[in-house]
Amino acid sequence: MFEFTIPDISCGHCVGVVQKTVKSVDPSATVDIDIASKRVKITSDTERATFADALVAAGYSPAGPW
Repeated sequence: MFEFTIPDISCGHCVGVVQKTVKSVDPSATVDIDIASKRVKITSDTERATFADALVAAGYSPAGPW
């Protein structure tokens, strides 16, 4: 499991986009998003950088370093 802080998460729509992005990288990944803390926890065997790149492409840049 790894965690990202994504400052741009502010609403349910953001949560949906982030979940969709994570699942597009690894459909079997588990994703837990806390809007208040702006933290995203992902459980997957896929590399962390792959998720970070996908999130950036979706417009939700994780706070670095990642």
